[in-house]
Amino acid sequence: MTPLLPDKLPDKLPDTMPDALPNTIGELSALFRARSLSPVEATRVCLERIGELNPRLNAFITVTADAALEQAQQAEAEIMRGEWRGALHGVAIGLKDLIDTAGVRTSAGSAVYLDRVPAADAELVRRLRLAGAVILGKQNLHEFAYGGSSMVSCFGEVRNPWDTSRIAGGSSGGSAASVAAGLGYAAIGTDTAGSIRLPAACCGVVGLKPTYGRVSARGVIPLSRSLDHVGPIARSVHDAALVLQAIAGYDSQDATSRDAVTPDFSAELLAGAASLRVGVLRSYFWDELDPEIRTATEHALATLAHLGAELLDLDVSVETSRTLQVAESYEFHAKSAAEHPELYQPETLRRIQSGAGITAAESSEARQQLQRTRQEIGRVFERVDLLVTPTTPILPPAIAELKNNPERLRPLELTMLRNTRPFNVWGLPAVSIPCGFSSGGWPIGLQIAGPHWGEATVLRLAHAYELATAWHKRKPPMTL
Repeated sequence: MTPLLPDKLPDKLPDTMPDALPNTIGELSALFRARSLSPVEATRVCLERIGELNPRLNAFITVTADAALEQAQQAEAEIMRGEWRGALHGVAIGLKDLIDTAGVRTSAGSAVYLDRVPAADAELVRRLRLAGAVILGKQNLHEFAYGGSSMVSCFGEVRNPWDTSRIAGGSSGGSAASVAAGLGYAAIGTDTAGSIRLPAACCGVVGLKPTYGRVSARGVIPLSRSLDHVGPIARSVHDAALVLQAIAGYDSQDATSRDAVTPDFSAELLAGAASLRVGVLRSYFWDELDPEIRTATEHALATLAHLGAELLDLDVSVETSRTLQVAESYEFHAKSAAEHPELYQPETLRRIQSGAGITAAESSEARQQLQRTRQEIGRVFERVDLLVTPTTPILPPAIAELKNNPERLRPLELTMLRNTRPFNVWGLPAVSIPCGFSSGGWPIGLQIAGPHWGEATVLRLAHAYELATAWHKRKPPMTL
């Protein structure tokens, strides 16, 4: 996927910047490697855009500008010496502020952790640094990732770059908003019920939740250890594959990590959709769809069929119990919530305390049921290769509407997460990709999922659709 390099590389960087930076990591990386563009200048552009747009979007909590420029300078020096580390070398990305960074505050969007400065990087951050990525800073989120709107944070709500009166989705709202608005080339989010895919759909970018255990969660503040996933948000499917390549892999110090082979996630991207059997999950996942989302999804399915995919209507049993997630969230927060309830946002505290009455026996049974469910879902892939649904049933609500009617917040979040949550329960890899826009100009997402460890096939179909359409090329208004 990386363009061929010229026969002779220049021994110094050009004196001028191009008129516009490339849109994707793949394009940017090729320029860095060919010594046609400086990582320092590219990082400066991202930092300038953060300074310009973040006051309106509220996507970043902490911007580590000096450290980012130092990392970019190091990347530039290494590349000029011919020490190219790979596709992320010199590429500026952000991290959801739930992910530990040594010496930099990790707040989880909460006053509870307002002064929390980890001593060590999360494992995935260590891997990003080894890949040469430039870390721009920490991104805003729904407090402790306990929600799908990014409306509840001690740093204020995140706003959607397509329409700043609308939510960005959550809980990785700041991460998706920053990627969509060009504040960085990618971000790392977390996903317990859809918190990567939902904001990706709301913001018109690509959000990938890998297989449970594919990416280490060590050093990531948990919401529910049995359901938490970590993955990339990016502007293209290829970019998501490149970021996943850097952060995936077994971590013996993480009990949730799984020792599975890490393939080359970009290797089969150009294989196309032909011969793939795609199960269309209409029952449950199509219930009460917004009409514009229904239309966009049906058009996307027609495109997949035109590309050669075989579409098969399929029904699956969906586990809707939230007992385990609620119980594990309460277990993690019980002590601090009892000692310092005033430090939590009231709505977050209410959600945490809803797990107080769940017994140890009920939690144990829920964990056993989760394992049975994850084993049973594998049988579906005897009939199909992949599954497709709309990412979310409704369009992003207005922030003012939710502020004026706070009792509607949680019901709307649960509706927005309805189509993504089952894939966390199943532990399957799933991606949201742009598949259209509403009449109001708000992005619409298509969700593609595959069998355990089947990220390469998921990305293959997503990439084929992306190449056949132009939705991912649209950019939000720059005059925010």
